[in-house]
Amino acid sequence: MNIQKLFRIPLFGIFLLFGIIAVSTSWVCIATVDSQLSEEYESNSMGIAQTIADASVDIILNRDLSALQSLIDQFLEIQGISYIYIVNENGEFLAHTFVPGIPQEILASDPGNTETVERQLSGADSYVEVGSPILAGVAGTVHIGMDKSVITLKIQQAVGRQMYLISSIFVVGIIAAIALMNLAAKPIENLLVFAVQLAREQESGQTAHSALLERKDEAGQLARLLLYFSKVADPEKAGGGVLPSSP
Repeated sequence: MNIQKLFRIPLFGIFLLFGIIAVSTSWVCIATVDSQLSEEYESNSMGIAQTIADASVDIILNRDLSALQSLIDQFLEIQGISYIYIVNENGEFLAHTFVPGIPQEILASDPGNTETVERQLSGADSYVEVGSPILAGVAGTVHIGMDKSVITLKIQQAVGRQMYLISSIFVVGIIAAIALMNLAAKPIENLLVFAVQLAREQESGQTAHSALLERKDEAGQLARLLLYFSKVADPEKAGGGVLPSSP
């Protein structure tokens, strides 16, 4: 589509506006989804840690470590949970799901700390770890690590669907904007053609006629103004020239 130079800057402004809307909307979506999913995962993991803590009291008191290991292994099937470990009141590991062994970052941490922390294990992704005390910490602590890559994947999926929608709206909007710009530029193009006809017909002594003269908008006003000035410039037609009314 051929776009008049007069409308190219406004059209570029529309492109820029669509781009700003797409970037800002995506940023808000990423921040919102990240915050909500993180809170949801932490809340669910805290609930699971509390469940394990409540269920492991009798097992720990009976020193049935195999049953304790079996208890935490079944929770690994829940999406997002990457590791679980239980320590006693002295910080000794009673059961864990690490293979082949406990990472140094976990061994160097405070086993009695139940606050939510972020961990970066060697050769692995980032994790968010939550903890829950067993019998108020007297019998030990349960720790659960959640894989943050699951949250990242969900963010990518949400943003991907949003960008697909925004891209569709962008394409339709751009086509519509170009069509509307061409529609608005058509009277200007006709005015240019009419001005050239006036110049040529003034030389030949003919009278210019155009559908623009019947229009009630600014294009019609300009066409009548051009016709008026062409008559003023021609001494033979100046007497019949009437200044068109202002819009």
